Amino acid sequence: MSGGGSDLEAEALAARFEEHRRHLEHVAYAVTGSMAAAEDCVQEAWLRLQRVDADEIRDLRAWLTTTVGHLALDQLGSAQARRERYVGTWLPEPVVEPIVPPPSTGALGDPVDRVTLDESLSLALLVVLERLSPAQRVAYLLHDVFGMPFDEVADVVGRSPAAVRQLASRARRDVRRHQPRAHATDAEQREVVEAFVAACAGGDLGALVSVLDPQVLLRSDGGGKVSSLRGVQQGSEQVARVLLGFLRKPPLEMRPVLVNGSFGVLARDWAGVLSVVSFVVSDGRVVVIDIVRNPDKLDGVDEA
Repeated sequence: MSGGGSDLEAEALAARFEEHRRHLEHVAYAVTGSMAAAEDCVQEAWLRLQRVDADEIRDLRAWLTTTVGHLALDQLGSAQARRERYVGTWLPEPVVEPIVPPPSTGALGDPVDRVTLDESLSLALLVVLERLSPAQRVAYLLHDVFGMPFDEVADVVGRSPAAVRQLASRARRDVRRHQPRAHATDAEQREVVEAFVAACAGGDLGALVSVLDPQVLLRSDGGGKVSSLRGVQQGSEQVARVLLGFLRKPPLEMRPVLVNGSFGVLARDWAGVLSVVSFVVSDGRVVVIDIVRNPDKLDGVDEA
């Protein structure tokens, strides 16, 4: 075959791969909690694809998902070992997207049109998934979140389909038991987050307490590189006082963004340290606040 034909085949294969890239990144990110690790997994899957006869692959999406699942599972094992030595509270790397107003109205855009990550993969859910074994986590994510059949998940995990079904079932029960409740439309999320920002900006303790659930959780991840909370804070009064104490010097910047598909806040404090704030909203109040400040996890945040 001529060199030109080979080039065309390579271009066609690359185009087919790109059709699945976003899906593959989401799978690897869900498993590892890191976009950097996810991109590494996807790149390695592309290299492996080039070393096989793609024409022999019956379902390219399934083959790629299985390959990325294997790679992400390998990464997860070493990542969990590192997290055991992590300084302070560990939170996943956030996926941040801008909220772009439609040209005609100037109103906030619809997250469904803007976000590149499904809000089912919230930071709060990824924190809950840390409770699971790597095999349980992969079985739950690939089947329950990404809709992969159990026989294909079995190829990733290296167990029988029956065993994988049991892994997913146990993981599902654990997730339901510990996942924070979230029952809010996009409009409700936006309203609550805007009220939260206004209360923080005004230093209004009463207004801030009123927008927080009585049992609200506050977590902060600085990775030992920037200041953060020493542990998890709970309760509306305690959390409100901690937040306002932290904001005693007004931040240089505070604006709404999408964090893992839901409304959040991008903030830069008086010292120039960047933070990404994620919320879980239910029944008109904030039930979980996750603040990522570790600069290693915010390299990919587009501040433009």
